[in-house]
Amino acid sequence: MFQRTRRRLALWYTTVTAILLLLFATGVYFYVRNTLVERIDDTLKHVVEVVNRSIVLQSIPRYQVNLEATFGSSTTPKEDDHIDLEWFNPNGQLLWSTFSEPLNIPLHPNRYGETIYLSDDHLLRQVTTRVEREHTLLGYLRVSHPWFEVTKPIRQLILDLFLWISAMIIGVGASGWFLSGIAMQPVKDSYSSLKQFTADASHELRNPIAMIQTNVQMALAYPQSEPQLQQRQLKIIERLTQRLGNLVNDLLFLARSDSGIVQPNFQSVPLDALLIEVMEEQRQMAENQNVSLCLQIRSPLSTSTNPDEDYTLEGDWDQLARLFTNLISNAIEHTSLEKDKLVEVELQQIKRAPLRGSLRDRHSLQVKVKDTGMGIPETDLPHIFDRFYRVDPSRTHKKENSGGSGLGLAIVKTIVESHHGQISVESVLNQGTTFTIILPLS
Repeated sequence: MFQRTRRRLALWYTTVTAILLLLFATGVYFYVRNTLVERIDDTLKHVVEVVNRSIVLQSIPRYQVNLEATFGSSTTPKEDDHIDLEWFNPNGQLLWSTFSEPLNIPLHPNRYGETIYLSDDHLLRQVTTRVEREHTLLGYLRVSHPWFEVTKPIRQLILDLFLWISAMIIGVGASGWFLSGIAMQPVKDSYSSLKQFTADASHELRNPIAMIQTNVQMALAYPQSEPQLQQRQLKIIERLTQRLGNLVNDLLFLARSDSGIVQPNFQSVPLDALLIEVMEEQRQMAENQNVSLCLQIRSPLSTSTNPDEDYTLEGDWDQLARLFTNLISNAIEHTSLEKDKLVEVELQQIKRAPLRGSLRDRHSLQVKVKDTGMGIPETDLPHIFDRFYRVDPSRTHKKENSGGSGLGLAIVKTIVESHHGQISVESVLNQGTTFTIILPLS
């Protein structure tokens, strides 16, 4: 499919360029041809003027042209570019000519050039004019110029244009194929990502749906079963539907974020208060797994007139709460060491380099979430923010059992980027993992 589209794009590039080049070549051809013809016509008219001024009249009778004195002998050898002259009397009868044989071409008196076809390879450009003295017609002068001064450069021009246009079309075709490949690569990558995303989402949705269907079929097959069994099946269905609903909500959030539908509702958010609230919400989960939670709020670098604003930034409370809930719950889940099962959250102000053109340092808020889990292998670190990406089973078995879908960190990254922040991760195997989030104060 992509190769066919690429061929079509390259063909369209080449076709459009070829049409434009042909139009350009046609314009150049007619411009050069008309320029050459005008140059020949100017030469013929100049010759007419020179001959008209050099005409010698006989004394008796007064208004007759002395042909020998005016034109001389016509037996002089001629060059290829020789301009031929013909003199006609007032009745149109040829009296003198430089041609070896008469042309037998009708006389067409005019001041403009005309092209005469003697044969397929012999053409002439002619100008015919009336010659008068004191309102008395002396005769007609016809001046002829061989057409090869037009055809020779025109033929060379056509050959050059053909060669250059052919080379350019071939070059455009090759470059069109190359550029269409570059243009198609993001589409191909997006299609591959969408295909993988669809397959992963289908897999995550299929499991809870199949389990719900199995429990419903069992309940229908044994309607007279014990109430305790039915109650257990209903609780299983409830957990599965909650898991399914959470997965659909996560997918919907990511899809809306990608399309730009979800925009943060920016307002003043005291980040220290938000972290305290999230820690309180996660405390019960931590106690169930014997994990200690610790929040450290370090002294600010610069205090404002209102101390409550030292850790206040512009952001969306709900999205930021979801961000840190995902990180802290993820840290609690993967804190698996036998001793020192601890999740630390640290908030502090940091100083960053000033923007270009500014001398003032920038202050940002940095939040670190550190667990004492098994750590993440170095090969997996570049991919942990990918959607549905799972690390090796030794780290994710708890997550599998708890119904995690692999979207939590993808949502975290999306929220951080929507707040113009940065997120990074450091991990040491068998020691723990630290997520670092930097959010601008303004």
